[in-house]
Amino acid sequence: MITDLPPLTWLRAFEAAARSLSFTHAAAELNLTQAAVSKHVKALEAHLRQPLFLRHPRSLELTKSGAAYLPSVQDALERLAAGTREVFGPRRAGVLTLRCAVAFAVNWLAPRLPAFLDANPDISLRVISTVWNGPFDSDAFDLDIQYGTGLWAGFRSHRLTQETLTPVCSPDLGLTVPADLRGQRLLHVLGYQEGWGLWLKAAGVQGVDAGQGLQLDTSLTALELARLGGGVALGRSSLAARDLAEGRLVAPFALALASAEGFHLLEPSLGKGHAKAARLVDWITAEAAQDAR
Repeated sequence: MITDLPPLTWLRAFEAAARSLSFTHAAAELNLTQAAVSKHVKALEAHLRQPLFLRHPRSLELTKSGAAYLPSVQDALERLAAGTREVFGPRRAGVLTLRCAVAFAVNWLAPRLPAFLDANPDISLRVISTVWNGPFDSDAFDLDIQYGTGLWAGFRSHRLTQETLTPVCSPDLGLTVPADLRGQRLLHVLGYQEGWGLWLKAAGVQGVDAGQGLQLDTSLTALELARLGGGVALGRSSLAARDLAEGRLVAPFALALASAEGFHLLEPSLGKGHAKAARLVDWITAEAAQDAR
């Protein structure tokens, strides 16, 4: 908790008066009375226990403390304004916003995205990563990529991945048969309906507790731990493909179990969407179709 931060109204009054060296001009800019601006500045000076202005009969002059303080106040106000615009500013006329599951954003989307941006220089794109599936907020974003079975009422859903599930781990573990999982730490990712119990049953493995191990909230962490030898993750093919291809992970067992779940691109079925959203939808679905082929 920040306890020594002055109220924003005092800081705005000081910044406007310091910039114009006039309480009158600051009052007009802030739509306040001159008396109110003077009161805010006096309250700030009392809070800081330092005078910020030398008050002459017809003018103001910054004290050394006031002149030293002004750049910090201006920087803070500019950062606050920029952050407010970035998060809450108008979107529809400009930025195309895609919310995306963080593991998919890193492992699938990011390696491909530069090609799309190079081919569509007129599109200003914002990608917001999320760990958990959440309600589609049309005021916050235009498109969404979520993991599931594809049943989202009120949305057009484009399936992007046909997932298979198979254990993945560091090559250094030296696993060769499913029974080698006995004694290994299993890495679980919360939020998936299909997990270790399903794969172990299909593999006919005995003596392995499907619930033991470490629970994590994102596949990114699970795959990184697996790369470092910290356990065995149940890899989804779309997320583990690059690490497997480059040898950072291995899939030591033959069984790759088809999953009913996958990543889906959602767009609202009603209402007018972003004018340029269709181009991003077409590109993502075409990339996914190429992967499938």
